[in-house]
Order: sequence, then structure tokens, then C-alpha cells
Amino acid sequence: MGRADRARGGRYALPGRLLAALLVAFFLQKAAAQSATPVASIPATPDLWTQSTLLGSLGGLRPWLKSHGVTFGLTETDELWDNTTGGIRRGPVYDGLAEASLMVDTAKAFGWQGGTFNASVLQLHGHSITNDHLLALHTATNSEGMPATRLWELWYDQDLPGTNLDIKIGQQSVDQEFIAPDYSAVFVNASLGWPVMPTNDLYAGGPADPLSSLGVRLRAKLGANLTALVGVFDDNPPGGPFNADPEVLGAEATGTRFNLGTGALWMAELQVQTHQKPAKDCSSLFCGLPGALKLGLMYDSGSFPDRRLGADGLSLANPASSGVALKHRGNMMPYAIASQMLWRDATDDQRNLGAFVRVMAGPSDRNLVDFSVDAGLNLQSPLPGRDHDRLAFAFSYAHIGAHATQLDADTALFGGRPYRLRSSETLFEATYEAQINPWWVMQPDFQYIVRPGGGINVAGIGSANLADEAIFGLHSVITFQ
Repeated sequence: MGRADRARGGRYALPGRLLAALLVAFFLQKAAAQSATPVASIPATPDLWTQSTLLGSLGGLRPWLKSHGVTFGLTETDELWDNTTGGIRRGPVYDGLAEASLMVDTAKAFGWQGGTFNASVLQLHGHSITNDHLLALHTATNSEGMPATRLWELWYDQDLPGTNLDIKIGQQSVDQEFIAPDYSAVFVNASLGWPVMPTNDLYAGGPADPLSSLGVRLRAKLGANLTALVGVFDDNPPGGPFNADPEVLGAEATGTRFNLGTGALWMAELQVQTHQKPAKDCSSLFCGLPGALKLGLMYDSGSFPDRRLGADGLSLANPASSGVALKHRGNMMPYAIASQMLWRDATDDQRNLGAFVRVMAGPSDRNLVDFSVDAGLNLQSPLPGRDHDRLAFAFSYAHIGAHATQLDADTALFGGRPYRLRSSETLFEATYEAQINPWWVMQPDFQYIVRPGGGINVAGIGSANLADEAIFGLHSVITFQ
């Protein structure tokens, strides 16, 4: 899920209890003011409840800065989760994430045409429900992670004069432009943005929210409805070996490791837009309803361990094996995404139904997940008078690669005890995004995970099932600036 559509927040904003107290006081004050103020005297200008951000114009500073090309953003997300069935632990979990960003339009700022500078910092706190409670392949939310304040993105984007090209250079989170389907940003589960395959198969999950890497991206507008993206990025945001946990790598906490020693992640994507203009008279399917088709390829030049075989040709589960995995050079993952508006209310453009489907694959010898498919439905304005609310449903399927499954069979054979074979994990999500006012979103969320970890074997559980997981959550976003 890209941050452009769903802002985040966290710890350096007000602590939870103080924020709740301030909001209660604000609501009481607002109610009292409205009951005491004649309707005719209510000002037409936005008040605290109706302005676009919680802190408003900051006494005119915000619009003045914007007129000079400078935009500052500050958002806060708070999430409360409860795993009610399955998993390795039950009970509530809290996480939070804050983002402070600075965007500079260089033309307005100092007359340099076609340039944009962006810098952003994240601050995470709380606990990870996925790692601590679920052991799932699908990450429950982008807001979980090691408590830290870190650099997120730091890049400069420049239009190339006389061309339809622009180039972006610097620290980037590639899911902000690549591989994300339209209509998917509403979902809370992170795997419906950055897919479950690279999350589990690349170094540290790849340079995707909340991580980023140094890189270069070139965008070419080949026509009114045709765009090509190509880029090369460092493939290992925190550095360290392939199976290292980024949670324990110290420099990753600051986002300033700038690792260049593992391999390169190459990405290419062709984006085709369809039916972007409304049409009254035509017979084609989805006529006048906007859609998009994206065809892409991800290639990591790094070294990847085999999921079953050792360098000596023996199974890693064989006691005679050295235990050193066979290394494979490179990892290629093609993907395809289709997004389409299916219906739009003839009397209200805000009310519409959109859908997406995404498919991705990769070699099974070096990938834990070798195939994934996800799809979703997104209904905008589901209730009368709620134009900015969204009701959405999605599923995501992750297939375990053959080598990982065969390793489980080898473990059972050489261990002489029952050992379940991993097969697949499936996620279902239902969510309702309620726009309380322009600067506050509340979103109840439900996720159900079938065969967590693909049917993972957990110490202390043995061959018993790690039961399916039912997770309830409440996601809140406040836009301060």
C-alpha cells in the first residue's frame, strides 16, 4: 500500500492517552460551541473539524511555504490488533508509525524547472503482531517493525528537458511506484501492496515500505496512456547475510546503511491505461470505465541459497550434509496486474466499484514462495452521504516452493518423526475505511489466515496444526500537516 493513498503515523506524535483526552475535550468543546452559536453566524471558512489538516494553515505559514514550493507533511497512525484464534500467541498488540516529510518544487523554490526534492523520516514503535503472534507469510500491516527513528526516502526527481522522460536518484522505496495495483491502497495487510513473494524471498524483504534503498529510476511517457518504468536499486536495505533478521541489524534502525555490497535489484514495468475518458455511446466491455494493465519483471542479481540442497548435493536435512546451502546466482520474478473499475453510479461519480488481480511467479529452488496471486474489490461511497468511505474485500494466496516442501519431507525421513509438509498460505481481508473528517480516518479491519506459514512446523507444537488465525484490528490515521 503506497503512502500517497494511505498515510501513516507514530510515536513522536502525542502519546495515545494524551491524544485521546485531547480529542474528547475537542469534541465536547465543539458540541458546546455549535449549540451556543446561531447558524447565521457560523463562518464559511473551515474550522478545526472541517479543515484539511489538524494543524490547519499554521497561521498562514503552510500556504506561504507552498507558494514557495515547500510542502511539509506530518501524519500519525495508531493500530490495535487482537489475534483471537490460532497463531503462537493470543491477545492485543499495539503498533504505531509516524512520518514526517518535506517536498520541494524546485521551480517555485528557486527557478529550477522540472525538479522535485523529497525527504522523509519514519518513527516506529510498539510490537509486531506478525512476528510475535502469527508467524504468517503475509505481513499484517506496514506499521509494524523494530522501534526506531529512521530515514525513509531521500531522492531528487528531474524532468529531462525536451523529452517525455524523468529520472529519480536517491534513497527510494520501490513499492511507491512499482508493482502496486490500483484499488489496493485501502487494505491494511502489507502484502496487498508489496507482494508476499518478494517479502519472503528477497534480502530483508526488499526495498519496500518501511525500508528503502539507493537507486535510480527512469520513467518514460510513451503516449497518452502508456508509461514505462525501469530502475536499479540496492537489493538489501539493511545489509547482512541473506537470512539475517533486519530487526537486529543496528544500522538498519537509522536507514543510513546505504548497502551496495550484495547485489542489484532491477525492475521494469509497462503500464497501460484504458478508457480514461467517460463515454456515453460505445459497445466495448467497461466502456468509459478506467482501467490499467501492468506487466513487470523483477530481477535480483544477488546470491540465493537453495531451499533444499546443500553445496555437496545432499539434502540439508541429511545428517551427512555439511549444512551449507547450494548457492544460486540471481532471482527472476515476472508479474502481471490488471485493475478495472467495474461500475460507476450514473448520478454520482464518487460511487463506484473497482477490482484488481495480480499474479507473480519465480523459481522454486531458491524461493520459499514460488507463486502468488491476489485480488480485491473496492466499493467507494458504500453508504448514502459517505462519499469518501470505502468498503473492500481481498484475498492473497502464497504457494510454497517444491524445494521447501521436499526439505520438510526429508526432515521427516531423517528425523524419524512426524513433520508436516508446508503447502500454501491464504489471506482473506475485509475492511471499512471511514473518513471521520478531512484529517482523520478510522478503519476497522478483519484478516483471516489459512495455514499460517504455509503449514509451518513450530517448536513445541510438532506435527500438530498451527490453527488458522482470525485477527481483528482498528487502524487510525491522523494528518497533522
